[in-house]
Amino acid sequence: MGKYLFLFLTCFIISSSLSHASNSSSCPIDFGYINTFTFPWDPTDCRGGKDGENCCWVLRSLFSIGLTQYLQKHKTFYLPNLQTSTSCISDFQSHLSSTQDVRQNFSICLTSTDEFVANPLSCARIMTLSDWVEQVGSTPELESSCKGDLSRYLECRSCLDAGMAVNSRLVSLNNNSTTCFQFTALYAAGIVNSFGPEDIRTADCILAQDWYHFPSESESKSKSRSKKNIIFAISGALVGSLVVVGAIFIYRRCSLKRKETQLHKEYVKSVKDRVVLPNTGAKWFHIDELDAATKGFSQENLIGQGGFGVVYKGILSDRTLVAVKKMRSSDTEADKDFINEAEIISKIRHRNLLPLRGFCATSDPINGTERYLVYDFMSNGSLHDHIFNQNASSNRLSWPQRKSIILDVANGISYLHNGIKPAIFHRDIKATNILLDYNMKALVADFGLVKQKKGDVYSFGIIVLEIVSGRRVLEEVKGVMVMIADWAWELVKSGRIEEVYDSSMRDATLPNSMISRFVRVGLLCAHVIVAIRPTISEALKMLEGDVDIPRLPDRPPPLGHELSRSSF
Repeated sequence: MGKYLFLFLTCFIISSSLSHASNSSSCPIDFGYINTFTFPWDPTDCRGGKDGENCCWVLRSLFSIGLTQYLQKHKTFYLPNLQTSTSCISDFQSHLSSTQDVRQNFSICLTSTDEFVANPLSCARIMTLSDWVEQVGSTPELESSCKGDLSRYLECRSCLDAGMAVNSRLVSLNNNSTTCFQFTALYAAGIVNSFGPEDIRTADCILAQDWYHFPSESESKSKSRSKKNIIFAISGALVGSLVVVGAIFIYRRCSLKRKETQLHKEYVKSVKDRVVLPNTGAKWFHIDELDAATKGFSQENLIGQGGFGVVYKGILSDRTLVAVKKMRSSDTEADKDFINEAEIISKIRHRNLLPLRGFCATSDPINGTERYLVYDFMSNGSLHDHIFNQNASSNRLSWPQRKSIILDVANGISYLHNGIKPAIFHRDIKATNILLDYNMKALVADFGLVKQKKGDVYSFGIIVLEIVSGRRVLEEVKGVMVMIADWAWELVKSGRIEEVYDSSMRDATLPNSMISRFVRVGLLCAHVIVAIRPTISEALKMLEGDVDIPRLPDRPPPLGHELSRSSF
């Protein structure tokens, strides 16, 4: 009996030890930075008599540094599962155990272990860096504002504003997103900023410990060594915004259920009488037509998600193939703006801009306003489908096709900037918004519904580099995440421009001087310094060889530039 008891106890001890070792090592984040001199955080907000809420912001900021490190290493926002999240929170707590006041507040601040678990519904279905690039595309506002030393007020303020702009873009993809500001902050601190999340300058600005007080410039100068001078409103702004937005949403939904406004009734009545807009050919569709065309907006007809809605393939009663983009808004005034702007867009005609075939707007007390845009269906899909296609090389674009697409896109953007008054700035130029017809002619889509930042030239430069190289805007090179413009610049500067070309185009029979010109124009357009970028019209003349390309100015060192250089 004693022998079996001894064996049982031995197995139990070994099993417990292995289980403990497994649990303790299951967290992929090293929280050692909390107790090191390199990041001397201040726990005073967690000490006796202090507001517990302040302590929570400190702890969440510290935890965000670990999440940023995780993003850098694993290319993933948040943790893979509940077990890992629980383990990480436990590890995080153990590193804070030396501070009694912090321990007392910990259970209040981090009560939900699933809060940091990756969830596709958290932010526009973004879970990885690849998803980020797919959904957001280029972010020139972040790249130029959040890259360097953010210890001074103005630089940090600029980074904050850029983060707010990107957050707005993300929320427009999915109004139910809840963590887009956190994702933007993690991306800015871990991928964009050159110094990284453990640097006190980066942490103070992007992963700030005191989010609710942004000092004036004079305050910032007088307290330049304080770690509480500047904010990147990650949790606070988000939570506050969600509360306000939620309250407004509930109020409006209740109001809609009680009755429609007289203004909306008049609007709905007015559009019922319209069929075809004069001088445009664009048609007012009835919702029943679109419902029948898309088989009730069925999942099998779903072909993609754009920046402003979900896109379905449809067949009209005359057998015409169309793409129907469904948008949603419960705001009557926004709906009026949509109608006015749709009428303007329908009058824009250019061979490289996707024409609007028609639109539809419906309203009911329960669902609010639903808005639809109807376009001709593009049989060859989007540019994204072709330049990032992983199939056999025989399916890849030829150089003549790539050249033609680049020139088509440049002509389309140039018309938006210079051919109409007032000018339209696209703001969301990316491979998924460039469609290809049956002749592989490129048409720029999704223009005109938003007029925000004028980053079209930068985005065009990124598109040029993507088309020529077949690489995405952000890719891993030997363990380091590298922006495509930084990668291409390093190769051009070292006299190895041919290595920028897609592998299918490294052929002595191709016009290398022409391809080289396109690469240099792409780099010039995507330069981080705005003043150096040409206008889209100037870029088009350079591409066509009508004017010389100026000498390429130096670029600031890329993220992790020492590692990046060793990778080329």
